[in-house]
Amino acid sequence: MTEISFHFNVPDRMGYACRLLRKAVRRGAKVVVAAPAPMLSQLDRQLWTFEALDFIPHVLAKTGMPLAPRLRHTPVWLTDAVRDAPHQDVLLNMGDELVEGFEVFARVIELVPVDGPARMAGRGRWKHYADRGYVLQKHDVAQDPSA
Repeated sequence: MTEISFHFNVPDRMGYACRLLRKAVRRGAKVVVAAPAPMLSQLDRQLWTFEALDFIPHVLAKTGMPLAPRLRHTPVWLTDAVRDAPHQDVLLNMGDELVEGFEVFARVIELVPVDGPARMAGRGRWKHYADRGYVLQKHDVAQDPSA
């Protein structure tokens, strides 16, 4: 069964996602990032400038746009069409909606901000998973000084 983790009280989803992706790539994980297209474009830009001496290999896979075969091995995929991603190791959901097809991934990480409608949407996703019997792990970013 898919392992699901909620990282909540995230003050800056973009910055937190960059740090999380850097850590995942260093550990050899392959990650698919799901979010609305504008958020993915913003994350793409931020990953290019995140650290001056630290590159996070990633590809922005836009729906309907073909990619060169060599890019299929890129460890981080930013996409709004997760079913087209070449690997199902980790799914990072930065959006407010449940990701269709999440269950094919070994692990799902949900980012939930501190407040607002996105936090309420996160609660809805929590309920969705819990109602279907998934064991949920929670990580309070506000309590973690390394985050």
